[in-house]
Amino acid sequence: MSTSVKYPSVNALTAPLVERLVADAEVLRLAVTQEPGGARMVDAGASVRGSIEAGRRMAEICLGGLGTVTISPSGPVSSWPYSVVVHANDPVIACLGSQYAGWSLADETGDSGFFALGSGPGRAVAVVEDLYKELGYRDTATKTALVLEAASGPPASVVAKVAEAAGLSPEDVTFIFAPTQSLAGSTQVVARVLEVALHKAHTVGFDLHKIVDGIGSAPLSPQHPDFVQAMGRTNDAIIYGGRVQLFVEADEADARQLAEQLPSTTSNDHGAPFAEIFARVNGDFYKIDGALFSPAEVIVTSVNTGKSFRGGRLMPELVDASFA
Repeated sequence: MSTSVKYPSVNALTAPLVERLVADAEVLRLAVTQEPGGARMVDAGASVRGSIEAGRRMAEICLGGLGTVTISPSGPVSSWPYSVVVHANDPVIACLGSQYAGWSLADETGDSGFFALGSGPGRAVAVVEDLYKELGYRDTATKTALVLEAASGPPASVVAKVAEAAGLSPEDVTFIFAPTQSLAGSTQVVARVLEVALHKAHTVGFDLHKIVDGIGSAPLSPQHPDFVQAMGRTNDAIIYGGRVQLFVEADEADARQLAEQLPSTTSNDHGAPFAEIFARVNGDFYKIDGALFSPAEVIVTSVNTGKSFRGGRLMPELVDASFA
């Protein structure tokens, strides 16, 4: 992606969203804490109930303020009609430059065993991932935020690592966290339906600067108290119930090829609920075929010609098996 293109600041756009989330903490059933000189912690579902609305807002923060997330009373799977709908008119920066959970954060100096993947605008300030070289994007900020799919806030060593990478003081960093088993956590994970399509497009080598708009939807997965079942449901929502449409500045051959390459149906692991697949590989996430992590159905529209191409298929029966 060309570095000459001027992109908006994801941190400037998300700053008011973060402050609004904090201001509405009581209504959203969140807990906000901050020790003197420390980072601000927003618990959205670990020791508090949280809410679907909190998860929706977390997802918009993850998108760097460049996308909208809504809960719709209709969706791809009729038996689970409430769906998460994501739209980004700058999908590459919104999804890959901000939302993608690409920053591995582990407690390397303590004994807490903490590990989480960081999402959100803080990634674009720290730019510790090689992906940013390809995107040609780097943001600056005096304050930033990271979203973690985690059952607790990060320990001091992780806070220090993030602050140092971002060139900020710890008190200028906000961590928003919720486990997958929570209402907010499951909602913000399903809201990655568009992001996984962008990541798959990157993986198959499609020219990212040709993706000019995108929208996706997936059924809102019911909360489950067990981590593996919760993880299974959020993945199944996308893998078997997710639908995405990308608008690309490409000729018909490239648009057709992308539609064929993107769906989860291209994976050898496709065809069973995610929790079963996870058990099959003895809980080793990295033994699962990476091609599985993509929407069930994809529509790719060439804005150059107006022709659209489809790939994949919805599998509502597997969504039912997972959710029920």
